[in-house]
Amino acid sequence: MKKFLPALFVIFSLFSLSADSDLPRVKHNPWELIIYRSENKTDFNYIRCFVRIEDENGNDVSKTKVKATYEWATIPNVVNHYKNKLYLDGGMAMHLNLRPGKYRFSVYTPRESYQGFELAKGIENQNQWESNVFEYDTENPTKVIFVTPVANDNGFYKGEWWIDYKAPRFFKWSEMKYQ
Repeated sequence: MKKFLPALFVIFSLFSLSADSDLPRVKHNPWELIIYRSENKTDFNYIRCFVRIEDENGNDVSKTKVKATYEWATIPNVVNHYKNKLYLDGGMAMHLNLRPGKYRFSVYTPRESYQGFELAKGIENQNQWESNVFEYDTENPTKVIFVTPVANDNGFYKGEWWIDYKAPRFFKWSEMKYQ
């Protein structure tokens, strides 16, 4: 009975709220953005991609108009502070507080950041890995953007990154087909 009462309270409180209620509606704060890089296979998680944030005039604002922290998806609710450059490893979520405005996000991995990883030797792009540019406007916000490595039709990484507001398709290695 003790477990049933809290659930009953929640249900009744939901039905008691009407559309014309004077209570404020809950909505996303457009100045808060999460950039998530999902976990990948093996050593690829440890190949960092560094985050660029530019304003609409092309100025780097990653240290002036942005406050960033990160957490690991496997260790949620433990906030870590960046010391220098903004980066993502596989399984990291970056939490950004932005000033109002329009921003361009991109990520890159310099050649020296992936050299020495056995997995990177077979990747076709042996130069700096770049991403597309994702434009973000605090007037028309999204809650999360995703960073994923780009793979070819055979499932091999190409040495590029993709940023999107949609969660990525995941490659299912055991069946060798996309989900």
